[in-house]
Amino acid sequence: MTGGQFFVIAIIAISTFGWIASSWIRARHGYPLENEWSGTSHKGNPDAERRIELLTDENAGLKGQIGRLEERIAVLERIATDPATRTAHEIEQLRNS
Repeated sequence: MTGGQFFVIAIIAISTFGWIASSWIRARHGYPLENEWSGTSHKGNPDAERRIELLTDENAGLKGQIGRLEERIAVLERIATDPATRTAHEIEQLRNS
């Protein structure tokens, strides 16, 4: 093997080792890894994804509950602001609406 061929192989080996070391360090510390097409690959965290899903479901339930409470408040406002001549039957209708 001549000096030029050894030099080319040495540069390829050093570059490959550097890329492997860099990827290992980035993966170990949780940084996204780059692929050969300049894209990135993120390490997924199943616990975080599950927690996001649970919080999304809880948020949807709370939004529904707030909607129901707003309807009840609207009924109470109608009862409080309408004239006091309402009969018990009319008040019961407002409660059920």
